[in-house]
Amino acid sequence: MENLHDKRKIYDQSELLESQIRENPIEQFRDWFVDAGAHSAISEANAMSVSTLEEDGCPRTRMVLLKSYTWEGFIFYTNYNSRKGKAIESDKRACLHFFWPPLERQVIIKAELERLPENLSDGYFASRPRGSQLGAVVSPQSEFIPDREFLEQRLKDLEKQYDGREIPRPENWGGYMARPYEIEFWQGRPNRLHDRILYSLESDFNWSIKRLAP
Repeated sequence: MENLHDKRKIYDQSELLESQIRENPIEQFRDWFVDAGAHSAISEANAMSVSTLEEDGCPRTRMVLLKSYTWEGFIFYTNYNSRKGKAIESDKRACLHFFWPPLERQVIIKAELERLPENLSDGYFASRPRGSQLGAVVSPQSEFIPDREFLEQRLKDLEKQYDGREIPRPENWGGYMARPYEIEFWQGRPNRLHDRILYSLESDFNWSIKRLAP
């Protein structure tokens, strides 16, 4: 076993002070997301973890890609019959997490999820590369399958079936809007005295801003 007690990193890239932040967390997220997207060492700034609560009461986390964000919230797509989709249908709450190590930043978002209207899911599905469209149809996400060849054969069969034809969006595949009610911005600082700024949505739909101890 490896002892990791002395494996440490000095955080000294930047700071996050109240005098520097936006009043609205979506604007603050936009600023940080632009920085992450422009950084040469970050290949997928839109990669985020999504944590949901499963039937046994244990949280489950997986990586997905953010596909859009608006004043209302954050949008991603998935198979509604997957473990993720079933967990969301059972409990609409989820936690989204972005981590951008080269910037020493992370964003933690608590949100209520709801399905996107079908026309929006249709539009995004139609914009995907054909291989990604086929993949969404082929995979019975989260179900047990006998082997890799099972998927490969299904892909070949569907390629023949839809040869020269438009691939329709599966009814069990589409988007979610994650409407945030709490967003924390974390900036690494020296001596583990990190900056943590918490935005909380109030009953009047304004955002309160408070600093958390690291």
